[in-house]
Amino acid sequence: MIKFFNTLSGKKEIFKPIKEGNVSIYVCGMTVQNRPHLGHMRAYITADLIRRVFEHNGYTVKMIQNFTDIDDKIIERSREFGMDYRVFGEQYIKEYIDSAIKMNILQPYYYPRATQHINEIIDLVEKLIEKGYAYFVDGDVYYRTEMFKDYGKLSGKKIEDLRSGARIKINPKKKNPLDFALWKGAKEGEPYWYSPWGKGRPGWHIECSAMSMKYLGETFDIHAGGTDLIFPHHENEIAQSEAATGKTFANYWIHNEMLRIKGEKMSKSLSNFLAVSDILKEVSPNALRLYYYRTHFRSPLEYDENSLQEASNSFERIERFISKNTSGSGLDNELFDGLMRNLNDNFNSPKTLGLMFAAIKDANNGIREKSTTANTVKKVLEIIGFDLKEEKKNEISDKIIDGIVAIRDRMRAEKQFQYADMIRDELNKLNIEILDSKDGTKWKIK
Repeated sequence: MIKFFNTLSGKKEIFKPIKEGNVSIYVCGMTVQNRPHLGHMRAYITADLIRRVFEHNGYTVKMIQNFTDIDDKIIERSREFGMDYRVFGEQYIKEYIDSAIKMNILQPYYYPRATQHINEIIDLVEKLIEKGYAYFVDGDVYYRTEMFKDYGKLSGKKIEDLRSGARIKINPKKKNPLDFALWKGAKEGEPYWYSPWGKGRPGWHIECSAMSMKYLGETFDIHAGGTDLIFPHHENEIAQSEAATGKTFANYWIHNEMLRIKGEKMSKSLSNFLAVSDILKEVSPNALRLYYYRTHFRSPLEYDENSLQEASNSFERIERFISKNTSGSGLDNELFDGLMRNLNDNFNSPKTLGLMFAAIKDANNGIREKSTTANTVKKVLEIIGFDLKEEKKNEISDKIIDGIVAIRDRMRAEKQFQYADMIRDELNKLNIEILDSKDGTKWKIK
């Protein structure tokens, strides 16, 4: 049984799939105006955790994650760099996919791009016009927000409050300031596609509705994304999709909180972001995944270098425990069941990790059996996305370091202190600290 917090209902619910044994999930992907950063990756690591927990529970998961590859900001920034918008966006799509592979994020069923689904978008806009939910004005098509009676059911916002508190730039084409663009007429020099309303391009919200329904159907199980998308993006997706089909759009909505840096949301617009590929040059993918998992995805996460380094050190300790104690195939079933219960209850990764670290401590203190504890920890880590193939590499590198230290000990015994000190200094550059004592030489990762 899997239960989790549904933004739509505002409470934790037991998951009930549309089709027995299957889960359909749509994840709002990047708008490719800049490099993928740590804030982006929190959303996709969250989606990966959700998918992995479902798959461990025997579900077949069909996940779609889009790329928004055309919008105002992409056009603006590609012009700044003097690049075709397609080439400009493609570099960031490639960088995201490369980073996702390094992070061991399972690939979705498909990565649809907005520009590949113009026909589906046009069909959906035409349907909304036919039903009276949209209107055409001078090359643009707008959605009649006030016509959708349930507008605000996801965000909890009321149209009356939005109208009275609106700080929306006056657009004389709109019949209501809260109406939003489904199709935008092309301006001079902008990319465009032909439509019944002339040359233009889709609005942001309609892209996700068209893509999700094409691959998952008019009603699907779970829609996921960051809390910054709840309003207006996801609210508008619901309004236009349900107006067009007369059906519930998504049964469950899962949102991850923002990753912040110095109290502000990490974002492209604030230029305070840290690119994932740069961070992965400093820490391992496993350490970065642990960094995300230590805080529940529904809680804000504040970035700081110390926390990232702590996660790196913590994962090294886990790896050493596993490499030294894993043997056979026996599991601690009580521990395994406890870890999975936490994951099945709102995908609670910090509670899972807390129980895991406590079990490792008990094993090291002789309270638990080391072998079955190590086997169990390893299995659960693999279930939730850690790539423990690196473990063998670490085991080999440990033996190499042991060999280098043994050579240094022989040099010290032969009073070749100059060369012994050179080895110590070179190891120190690699963050390997040599600890000499009367009982012998030991080493540790700094």
